[in-house]
Amino acid sequence: MRNVLALLLSAVLSGCSSPANYDPNGTWINKAAIDAASQGGNLREALLAYGPNLEWNIDAARKTAEVSNGFELDEGQLVSDANGQWRVDFYGDYHEQLNVENDQMRQAESQNGPEQRFQRSTLKLPIDAPPGSSFEQALYSAYLGGTWKITQGVGEGGLVLFHPDGQVEGLPGADRYALCLAGDCAAMSGENDSLWLQLGNQGNSWLFKREGERIEIFQAVNQAQVDEMPSYLPGASTWVLEKD
Repeated sequence: MRNVLALLLSAVLSGCSSPANYDPNGTWINKAAIDAASQGGNLREALLAYGPNLEWNIDAARKTAEVSNGFELDEGQLVSDANGQWRVDFYGDYHEQLNVENDQMRQAESQNGPEQRFQRSTLKLPIDAPPGSSFEQALYSAYLGGTWKITQGVGEGGLVLFHPDGQVEGLPGADRYALCLAGDCAAMSGENDSLWLQLGNQGNSWLFKREGERIEIFQAVNQAQVDEMPSYLPGASTWVLEKD
C-alpha cells in the first residue's frame, strides 16, 4: 500500500512540475557583472572580474550567435547538442559551449576564458539597437540610476539624472554620456574608470572615481606625445555627485 501511495505522489508531483525550457533564442546579459558594479566600486574591475563577455544574442533559426565584450563583436555558428547544450563555432577554430535552462545560461570555462553566467534579458529595445545595448542599458540603470546631487562644481546644488539610453539631464555642458566598458578607452585610461560626456556634436573623455554613493569626475589629462595613443591621468576635480 505504501508503495502504491509513493508512486501516486510521485506521479502527481511530476505532473505539477514544468519541463525545462532549453530555448536559446534572445539576448542574454551578464547579470553577475552588473550586480558587482552596482555595489558602487570600480566599474572596470567589476566587469573584468565577471567578464570578459557581457552579452550574447542568439538566433537559433539562423544558427548564429553574437557575443560582445563591450567593445568588440564576434559572430559564430550555433550547433545544437542535447538537453540545452549548444556549441558556438568561431572563425579561427575556437569554440564556446553554452548550457541553457529556462532563463539562465552558462558559458563553460574554455581556453578563451572562465565560466560565465548570463540571464535572459527582458528589455524591449528597438530592432536596430546596436549589439550590446541590452547589457549597457541594464548596467546604466544599476550603476547610475536614481537622482544625483551636485555637491561640488559647476551647477552645485542641482540634480542630475543619467538615463539608461545614454541621455543625461542636469549636468552642465552635457546631454549625452557613455561609460567606458572595454577597448581603446580602457587602454587610454589605465587603472582609472572613464566616461564620455557630449553636448550636441562635441564631446570629451573624463575620468571618474566611484565610492559607494559618491562619484568624483576629473578632467582627463593626456600624458602621451602627439604621435602616441592618448594616456590619461586624473586632472582637476570638476564635479562631485552624491546620491540624493
